[in-house]
Amino acid sequence: MTDQVRALVVDVQRFSVHDGPGIRTTVFFKGCPLRCAWCQNPESLRPEPEPNVGRWVTVDELLEEVRRDGTFYGADGGVTLSGGEPTLQHEFLRLFVPRCVKAGLSVGLQTCGAYSHSALESLLGDLGFVYFDLKLMDRAAHKQHTSADNRTILANARRLVADGTTVLFRIPLIPSITDTPDNLSATADFLEELDQERIHLLAYHPLGEAKLARLGFPIAPLGLSPDPEALPRAVSFLESRGLTVST
Repeated sequence: MTDQVRALVVDVQRFSVHDGPGIRTTVFFKGCPLRCAWCQNPESLRPEPEPNVGRWVTVDELLEEVRRDGTFYGADGGVTLSGGEPTLQHEFLRLFVPRCVKAGLSVGLQTCGAYSHSALESLLGDLGFVYFDLKLMDRAAHKQHTSADNRTILANARRLVADGTTVLFRIPLIPSITDTPDNLSATADFLEELDQERIHLLAYHPLGEAKLARLGFPIAPLGLSPDPEALPRAVSFLESRGLTVST
């Protein structure tokens, strides 16, 4: 069975220190339901192999890769599933995640939130944490900037918290788009509704946008310049709302 189910991955990044606690191996799965112009990994957007981008792996092959650095994980580290949107390949994850846990590996998930709950439900008991992106709280603005509205995303956020999942919500700070006082305030209101006290901020940088033309995406780069004051300004604002902020 595990030889027949394969996943399409873009990269397996070793010794990651920004994708969860401790030292981790981050698996970038291919395919995403959103089309954010600021995406840092646009090579992971399309759900099919492309020239020099994407390779198929079986459960056994990927497990062998992530176990290579097992001695470095320690008590806190492990494997982080990222992308793209890893839940799009949920049939593979339903086999892969329990195998990781059986091998003594902690598993975390990074998600854009735009998934069917049934694709994640069976995995929740084996996931150590979920990193969940909240981009824009206004439905129309979310659709304008990501190609999809946020109803499913917000519903999934509520359901994860209700299920008792360990969730860390994150905001990518995009100048004049997601870092506005209105959006940050609405996000703080939403977290208060969920009784969540933590938020993680992702500083904006345009490195992913430079790849768009090369990959042939009909997405116009934002052409924004990073604002060095944006991150401390957002931290101050959200802390004033009673949130514990990490960056």
